[in-house]
Amino acid sequence: MTLRSRVPAFAGLSLFAVPFVVQAADALDEVVVSSSLRASTLESLPASATVLSSETLARAGVEHFGDVMALVPNLNFASSTSRPRYFQLRGIGELDQYEGAPNPSVGFLIDDIDFSGVGMPATLYDAARVEVLRGPQGTAYGANALAGLISLSTQAPVDHFESRVDADFGDYGLKAGGFVVNEALGRDAAVRLVAHTYQGDGFRRNAFLNRKDTNGFDENLLRGRLHWRITPELDADLTLMLTDINNGFDAWATDNSRVTQSDRPGKDIQRSRAASLRLAWDGLDRFTLVSSTAFADSAIRYSFDGDWGNPVLWGVNGPYDFYERTKRNRRTLSQEFRATSKQSEGPRWVFGVYALRLTEGNDLLDLYNGDVYRTLISDYAATNLAAYGQVDIDLAPRLVLSGGLRGERRTTRYTDSNALRFDPTDDMAGGHLALTWNFSEGQSLYGTVTRGYKAGGFNLGGSVPASRRRFDPEFLWNAEVGYKTRSADGRFDSQTSLFTMRRQGQQVTSSFQSDPNDPLTFVFLTDNAASGRNLGLETQLGWRPVDTLRLSASLGLLRAQYQGYQLAGVDLSGRDEPHAPHYQFGLSAEYHFGGGFYARADVTGMDAFQFSADNEERSRAYQLVNLKFGYEGRNWTASVWTRNLFDAKYATRGFFFGNEPPDYTPKRYIDNGDPRQLGISVSVFFK
Repeated sequence: MTLRSRVPAFAGLSLFAVPFVVQAADALDEVVVSSSLRASTLESLPASATVLSSETLARAGVEHFGDVMALVPNLNFASSTSRPRYFQLRGIGELDQYEGAPNPSVGFLIDDIDFSGVGMPATLYDAARVEVLRGPQGTAYGANALAGLISLSTQAPVDHFESRVDADFGDYGLKAGGFVVNEALGRDAAVRLVAHTYQGDGFRRNAFLNRKDTNGFDENLLRGRLHWRITPELDADLTLMLTDINNGFDAWATDNSRVTQSDRPGKDIQRSRAASLRLAWDGLDRFTLVSSTAFADSAIRYSFDGDWGNPVLWGVNGPYDFYERTKRNRRTLSQEFRATSKQSEGPRWVFGVYALRLTEGNDLLDLYNGDVYRTLISDYAATNLAAYGQVDIDLAPRLVLSGGLRGERRTTRYTDSNALRFDPTDDMAGGHLALTWNFSEGQSLYGTVTRGYKAGGFNLGGSVPASRRRFDPEFLWNAEVGYKTRSADGRFDSQTSLFTMRRQGQQVTSSFQSDPNDPLTFVFLTDNAASGRNLGLETQLGWRPVDTLRLSASLGLLRAQYQGYQLAGVDLSGRDEPHAPHYQFGLSAEYHFGGGFYARADVTGMDAFQFSADNEERSRAYQLVNLKFGYEGRNWTASVWTRNLFDAKYATRGFFFGNEPPDYTPKRYIDNGDPRQLGISVSVFFK
């Protein structure tokens, strides 16, 4: 069976029936990508990208970025957390971070603030857009964007008064509310204040404790944004953000159901204070200067009941009680200076320097049958220094050549209570070379070669063999061709890209259990495979045949495989990489009946995927259907919605290991996705 034939037939037929679009729900206005070094229209960007507008986020989602991820081709995530924060783009990305140093492959920004690997605060409330750049961002973002970048931007202040109050209610204990206040401060400044709270029971029931809230949500947000035109040439944009996420974590059950038996449910807590300041000076004739400063301080507490049971469940096979708690305190401070040329003719250039300081304290505690089994107190620090440049040249009236180069040094220091110490330094370089041919109005072809990189690191834990402590940097070559089009009347646009990626020194996450009869010796490791090969297709299209109907579709095809990799004596060459499904698709339709009434339907699906590198256990393919019916009045809106209409059961993470006494026979365990949920949402506007 071919890769394309594995996509459900109705999805394939729909892709032939409608043209592609990057936005699913708003008017097909010209889309500008701001996450690239030089802001450009989507049609002129020589890369595969998805932009989800504020209208799409509001109508397709409910609360979090995880609600709309299925609209992005070749984007997946690994759960085992209350909110998605470990992402995979084109099959590349981390699956977890239980211990050790942060080393993300997918960059995650919120208003220029680096939340890579800790993206739980990615609420959709008052969000302006989400941009997803696929493929290595070797010139613009370097070591934290080997696989690509996800950038969430919130609504900026506007120069007049407006306010909004929102409320959401639903089953599974959903209660949410928020407000937005925007006001002009004289002629040259404006401020926007946002507050939001979200609560839910987390879609699980703990039978042993007779509770429905052990996996629940308790999330609170305060955010302020200020825009100030200090002088006619100098603009300042300030963002201040405070998030208090106090979620439970009780997701795993020995029978792979949503009914848990744990006697010590865990927690998934993240309290973040963050700020960013962007200064743009336009006082020179030839170029603009931009300074971007960002800071984040996150206190993260993660714990779980490792045996997933209780004394009654284990009975004569006990005592068996395992509990793990991790305390992480992460702080990031970044500074970037960028100069961008103003000329529209001749060479157009961007040059910049970048510095990032990251520190993380990690305190790990394992308890077994009431006694301390393992403790680990660690301190980690990393400094990234980089310089980059990009030049765009018109080779002909419709032919543009773009080249970029970035050099980066990452210096790290790690110490812990087990007397381990590492202080490696990695020198890395990446960049791109792209050719874009705008062969007619609204149509373009591009070809690009990019090189990305990711720093090396080290594995922790007393069970890790000395020979597997360190792993080396990874480098990735990406070759891509694409076609983009936009009709003159704006009723459809599309983009399609074909890519092949070659990974050198590929970093692979696997698991290792040194004693088959002792689940406490189960640890996660990162190794270097000889190489990996990822190839695929990404296409997005949409059509507005009449003013009242908007259609869209997306498709991602992917083959991500190991090359020349052996694990525990087994040759894994040709095996799929984890969380890299062969296909993902999304279909959306939105119809406006008149009089303010509308309906929207989203159908998304994903092929089965490998859970991890060290076994052949896979998920199952699935499809999800979301519906929304709403009314938009002059000063208020209301909608009723359902997610996962047919209550499909699907896995978002899986393991294969021994966790049940007395024999600890290896078994397949899965973390289930969310069941069907019904809700209503109401918004009231004041102007």
